[in-house]
Amino acid sequence: MTDAPLRPKKKRRPILTALLVLAALPIGGVLIHAFAPPPLTLLMAREFVAGNGLDYRWRSLDQISPNLVAAAIAAEDARFCSHGGFDLEAIEKALEDNERGRKVRGGSTISQQTAKNVFLWPGRDWIRKGLEAGYTLMIETVWSKRRIMEVYLNVAEMGPGVYGAEAAARHWFGKSAADLTPREAARIAAILPSPRRYDAGSPGPYVRRRASSVQANARVVRNEGLAACVLNDGR
Repeated sequence: MTDAPLRPKKKRRPILTALLVLAALPIGGVLIHAFAPPPLTLLMAREFVAGNGLDYRWRSLDQISPNLVAAAIAAEDARFCSHGGFDLEAIEKALEDNERGRKVRGGSTISQQTAKNVFLWPGRDWIRKGLEAGYTLMIETVWSKRRIMEVYLNVAEMGPGVYGAEAAARHWFGKSAADLTPREAARIAAILPSPRRYDAGSPGPYVRRRASSVQANARVVRNEGLAACVLNDGR
């Protein structure tokens, strides 16, 4: 008498299908937003539900002043055009400062911030940081640097309930993002770390000092071609 042939376990198929779907969702999101603007981010939705308002107006990069591009690079990620998503020098410096008991410096690049803002929830837990790293690699692979900057400048919070360059320019200065001066762009970039705490329109001493530094560094960014991967049209 021979043993009956072993049959494959059917329970594995739903599990495999679920895993494939879970793997496809992030890739699909990255591919979609390579062309389509994000409708809302999780942060926007959370703050809106909490009653904190929502002003979000998408604009193409050509409709945003290059002054803001240079200011954002100067303030947030000077090596944006040269790294592949992660600034290893900034990360190393942050670790050194942490070990010496100094105030921890931020090591997140514009690419990492874009990945977090578009695809993930606010927070600092390790699961989110791991997903952020994965999304950062994907957008750096699929999107151009111009697209990353375009999305970043449209979804970053730039005031209380104010998201993106156009909404920020209207909120703080009563003008279009295309018309921002170097000084105004530097003020918006200066408050990016804490946009609900600081005022770009009528800044206090700290924001004035930081904006002055950002504006000076933005000139260096432009003069030394550190924004060439974004401002490739010579603007």
